Amino acid sequence: MLKRALIIALSSLTLVACSSDKEIENESEKEAATDVVKEETSVGTEEKNQSPLTGEPLKKESLSRSVAVMVNNHPKARPQSGLSNADIVYEVLAEGDVTRFLAIYQREKPKEIGPVRSARDYYVELAKGYDSLYVAHGYSPEAKEMLTNGFIEHLNGMEYDGTLFKRVSFRKAPHNSYISFEDINKGAEGNGYDMKRPPEALNFNDNETLSGEAAQSVMISYYNNPLFNVVYDFNIDAGKYERYSDGEKAIDYHSKDPVLIENVFIVEAHHQVVDDAGRRNIDLESGGDAYLMQEGKIRKVQWKNVDGRILPYEGDKRVSLRKGSTWINIIPSSPGLAGSVTY
Repeated sequence: MLKRALIIALSSLTLVACSSDKEIENESEKEAATDVVKEETSVGTEEKNQSPLTGEPLKKESLSRSVAVMVNNHPKARPQSGLSNADIVYEVLAEGDVTRFLAIYQREKPKEIGPVRSARDYYVELAKGYDSLYVAHGYSPEAKEMLTNGFIEHLNGMEYDGTLFKRVSFRKAPHNSYISFEDINKGAEGNGYDMKRPPEALNFNDNETLSGEAAQSVMISYYNNPLFNVVYDFNIDAGKYERYSDGEKAIDYHSKDPVLIENVFIVEAHHQVVDDAGRRNIDLESGGDAYLMQEGKIRKVQWKNVDGRILPYEGDKRVSLRKGSTWINIIPSSPGLAGSVTY
C-alpha cells in the first residue's frame, strides 16, 4: 500500500513538473515572438535587433547614425583602408574615366578610412539618402554650395586638414588624407551633430528563392580603361563576392582583409559632362535598367530612387537583399549595361 502511494505521489510530481515545463516553454515562445517584428511588405519579416543596412543580427539595437565617406579609387590610392568594413559602397564616375567610392558605415567603425577625396553633388545626394554625416576632403563648386547652404551635415578636410584629417607618410598628396572614426566623432561632437539617429532599415530576406543566370565572374568596364575595370568573382566557399580592380584583389591596406560582398547592384543612369574639367551631371532620379548579383546569379531588374536610396525593383515590387554588404556600381547609360557589363 505504501509502495502504491509512493508511486502515485511521484506520478503527481512528474505531472506537475511537466506542466510547469510546458508553461515555461509556452512563456519562452511568447517572449521569443516579441523579438520579431513583422513588416508590412512583400519581403517577409525583420528581426528586431539587426543591422539596419546589412540585416545582420545584433546583440542589442543599434542607435548609431550612418557616416558616408568619400574614398579615393585612383590606382595610387590602392589598396584603401576601411572599405572591407563598409555596409554600403557606391562606385560612381567623378571626372574622365576615374571612379570614386562613397562608403557608408553604420555597423562597424574602422580605425582608419581613406584616402579621403573631394565631394561632388551626386555623392552628397546619395549620402543624404541614408541621413548620413558626410565626410570629404575638398569639393566641386556645386558640392561646395550644397554643403555651405546646409543641405547635409558634414566634415570637410578643407577646414580640418591636419586636425581631424591626417596626412599619412606612405602616400603622396592628393592621395594621403585619412580620417579615423575617433576623429569623426570628435568633429561631430564639436559641431553639435546628433550621432544617435540610426537610418531606416533596408529589406532583407535570405530565404527567398533566387532567379537569374549563373554568373561566377562579372566584369564592369568604365570607358574601357583597364585601370578602372572591376571584376566581381563569386567565392563559393565564402558565399560572397570578391572584388578586383585592374586585376588586383581589393583588400584592406593594414589588415589585408579582403573586401567580401553579398549584394552587387549595377545600375545605368544618364551621365552628362557639364564643364571643361569633365565634371558631370548624373540622373539619379529617373530609374532604369539594372543587374542584381546574389549568390553567384545575375538577373535583370530595374532601379528606383526611393527617398534618395537606389534600390532594386521588379515592376512595382521591391527586391529584397541578402544579409550582408551591398556595393552599387552606377554606370553611364551609354554604352549602358550591354556595353559595360560582361559575364
